[in-house]
Amino acid sequence: MRKGDWKLIQELNRSIILNKIRLDGPISRIELAKGNRISPSTVAAAVQELIREGYVTEIGRGESSGGRKPILLRFAPDNHFLFAASISNTVIEVAQLNLEANILRKESAPVGTRQGEGVIELMLGMIDRFVTETGSLDACIGIAVTTPGVVNVEQGVVYYNSKLRLNDVPVKQLVESRYGIKTWVENDTNSLVLAERRFGSYSSFANLIYIMVGNGIGAGILVNDMILRGKLGGAGEFGHTSVNRSGIRCECGNVGCLENSVSWPAVHSRMMAAMASGRQTLIHDLTGGDISRIEPAVYKEALSREDRLAMDITEEIAEHLGAGIVNLVNLFNPGAIVLGGNVAQDNPILLHKVEEHISRYAMRILKDDLVVGQSSLGDDGKLIGAAAVVLQDLFQFSLT
Repeated sequence: MRKGDWKLIQELNRSIILNKIRLDGPISRIELAKGNRISPSTVAAAVQELIREGYVTEIGRGESSGGRKPILLRFAPDNHFLFAASISNTVIEVAQLNLEANILRKESAPVGTRQGEGVIELMLGMIDRFVTETGSLDACIGIAVTTPGVVNVEQGVVYYNSKLRLNDVPVKQLVESRYGIKTWVENDTNSLVLAERRFGSYSSFANLIYIMVGNGIGAGILVNDMILRGKLGGAGEFGHTSVNRSGIRCECGNVGCLENSVSWPAVHSRMMAAMASGRQTLIHDLTGGDISRIEPAVYKEALSREDRLAMDITEEIAEHLGAGIVNLVNLFNPGAIVLGGNVAQDNPILLHKVEEHISRYAMRILKDDLVVGQSSLGDDGKLIGAAAVVLQDLFQFSLT
């Protein structure tokens, strides 16, 4: 066996052992060896290294089944941390998290009119503050950056984001050269589907699709526990699939893109047009007549009160979104579909209508046991998703 192969096996065994301690601890060395079919000497060496580096602690002795009581091991998530930076089309969030993806502190800033280099400068300035306030970075295991668009994960390059005008941006190189810390770069919906599988309520689904319905539309697709990326990292550009060939031309060059029918800017535009034409709606009352206060929460509040305009718009969203999802169901046969984003989250009426569309039009054999639900990650989902990108390497719980 070549030296490089042996080194790889050692690292894989170490990650398997650490993840087992994280999931099943407190646990003894002998249980680790038996449960993972790894030799006791290999387990002992890996555990000694993990204790020395602060990833694992000994917490006392367990019950004996005959002989000496075994020493129990527990994962120590607070001895190390990571930084996560989530770029969206409207806001950038930066956070420090522990190794269970629990947020220790966070900060957000609006993107505003920034594009291209200005977006990256804003993000780096935010990370600068976190680094300065942290002091020593010895316990930092990495930095994760997530963004909408086409991302080359291996090179850490954002190939294309049309709204933010990010083209061939070497984010990994920029961040690593600035801070000297290993950096991961990932598409945002890919990170979210990974987080739902590892930290959310969809841990039993190895075939899972996360659909972002917000300021943009995207899909993270997990097939047999592997993220589907495509040749250039562009798999999952769900918002740029065409659902209306007589629709408007999209900035991507296509016509009738889903994004132009169901994203928040599209929904907002239809509300504004209806109100400008004099249509009566609760939205007037909810915003005090100030149209600048129309936001997703207002739309969903009006919808919960069965406002006719909000209901009509939701019917349109469900028809287009449902048609697109039926295509995904028939193509990928997922076990579950997760809807997130500021339009779909906390929107049970939309979820129900989408479920009805899937039930009506998807292939029967593929829809019978399909679970359709909302994101379980809460408001910090994108930051947890970014953390999952780093932690998948540490724990080897997903091979991408």
